[in-house]
Amino acid sequence: MAESNFVDYVKICCRSGKGGAGFMHFHRDKITAKGGPDGGDGARGGNIVLRGNNQLWTLLHLKFRKHVIAADGQAGSSGLKTGAMGKDEILEVPIGTVARDAETGEVVFEITEHGQEQILLSGGRGGLGNHHFKSPTNQTPHYAQPGEPGKEEWKILELKLLADVGLVGFPNAGKSTLLASITAAKPEVADYPFTTLVPNLGIVPYRDYRSFVMADIPGIIEGAHEGKGLGHRFLRHIERNSVLLFMIPADTNDIKAQYQILLNELEQFNPELIHKQRLLAITKSDMLDDELMEEMKLTIPDGIPTIFISAVSGYNLLQLKDMLWKAING
Repeated sequence: MAESNFVDYVKICCRSGKGGAGFMHFHRDKITAKGGPDGGDGARGGNIVLRGNNQLWTLLHLKFRKHVIAADGQAGSSGLKTGAMGKDEILEVPIGTVARDAETGEVVFEITEHGQEQILLSGGRGGLGNHHFKSPTNQTPHYAQPGEPGKEEWKILELKLLADVGLVGFPNAGKSTLLASITAAKPEVADYPFTTLVPNLGIVPYRDYRSFVMADIPGIIEGAHEGKGLGHRFLRHIERNSVLLFMIPADTNDIKAQYQILLNELEQFNPELIHKQRLLAITKSDMLDDELMEEMKLTIPDGIPTIFISAVSGYNLLQLKDMLWKAING
């Protein structure tokens, strides 16, 4: 299988620029033999900056860029001239990119808007020229400040997908089949667990030329909040979806228990996730007759809108779109 172009995690070594040194100099010209200090300040070093770009949807362009180095600031010069600032190194990233410190795991910031800029690593400050140090008792200071060194740190960039609807279910629940049925996306569909290893996005066409975005995300298993299976790599994408569509196959032994496991994994990972709007789709319903369907309705969890669907036969897919549209715009 060809390697996917979707990359949602990169670890990079960032080195900001060092500050330029302050200059030590005294004013001299044709008519001034012993002028005062006029050494200029050094400039700050370049910053490492993240900038949001809504035309990007993956971190692929940073996958093989392990070192990001900003330029150093220039030293000051005579005549109180400040040196040139080190050029910032700007990294374009998708909306929803989270920056973390690689050592502590602490979240530094999140890029949430197009054009938003945040400093990931600041450059060293420039040193002061000797004119800053003159005083009534020291009118000829023979020293200036050196510039601050730059910083070198490892950073982690993680992407959280932004979609209107996120599909939540165990492996082989039919999520990829549904996405392929109602969008132009072509996720891999096969009869084995964890067929989907990276998220897939698709645009769902709706009535009157409207549309919404659906995300098929790798299957969740019990213990995912502890990192089991694809664990956190799955769960973080759920955080930025407006509506969660839980998908449970019709041949499941206990629908209510499976739904509760899925809900518990979301709550353990992030308690705020359970406040998102939720719908339940019973998949593979083409193998049910009306009598079986009526019996299964007695085993469905309370308090969640539910629909029986079949992505293969197309059963109730239009009604599912109506439910999703209403939930998104409710």
